[in-house]
Amino acid sequence: MGSDRNKLLLSLLGKPLIAWTLLAAEASRRIGWIGIVSQPDDWADLKEILAELSLTKPVQLIQGGATRQESVYNGLQALPVAAQQVLIHDGARCLATPDLLDRCAEAILSCPGLIAAVPVKDTIKIVDGSGLIEDTPDRRLLWAAQTPQAFDVQQLKQCHAQGREAGWEVTDDAALFEKCGLPVRIVAGEETNLKITTPQDLAIAEFILRGGLGESMYPKLPFGTSTPPS
Repeated sequence: MGSDRNKLLLSLLGKPLIAWTLLAAEASRRIGWIGIVSQPDDWADLKEILAELSLTKPVQLIQGGATRQESVYNGLQALPVAAQQVLIHDGARCLATPDLLDRCAEAILSCPGLIAAVPVKDTIKIVDGSGLIEDTPDRRLLWAAQTPQAFDVQQLKQCHAQGREAGWEVTDDAALFEKCGLPVRIVAGEETNLKITTPQDLAIAEFILRGGLGESMYPKLPFGTSTPPS
C-alpha cells in the first residue's frame, strides 16, 4: 500500500477500513463475539475506532503473531470457552456483507470447514521459472479464495497444534485442514468482496460503496454520489 501506517487504519469514505469490517460483523445476525488480532502498536487507534462505533457486541483485542498462521492461533486461544464455530476474516476485505458472514456462519453448522470463494473468470496459466507456459488448468475447476473462512473450533485448534508440531507453514487455515485430511467446502463469495492491497483498490472500494452496496448494507449512513472533476 505504501502507507506510513497499518492499511486497516486508512480512510474509506470517512471511516477507517477496519470500521467497515466491524460494522458488517455488528450487523450480522449470527456473530456474537468479535476478536481483532493485531499488533499492540495499533491498539490505541483501534480503541478510538471502537469508541466511535459503539458496537453492541463484545470486542477483544488480541496480540498478533509474526505470521498469519501464528496470529490465527493466538486468536483461537482467545475465543470464548463456549464458542463451537469460528469465522476467520481478513480485515482488509472491508466490503464483505453481513449476508455473506451469515451464510458462512449458517453453512458451518453442517460441515467442519469452509471458505468463501468465487469462480475464476480468467484463463490461468502455469508458468515455469523462465517464463514459459507449462500448463493451462481447466478454469471450471478453479475458485479464487476469499474470507471469511469458517471452521469447527475444536478441529481447527487440533489442526493448528498439529501444524505447529510438524513445522507446517501455510497461507490460510483451509490449507491446514487439507493437510490434516479434513474436508473444506466452498460457499459462494461476493465479487465485491475485494481485498484492499493497493491505492487503486481503495478507489474501487469507494466506487462500489457509492454505487449502491453501501446504502443497501448501511441505510443509516450517508452515501452521496461522487462528482467527477470538471
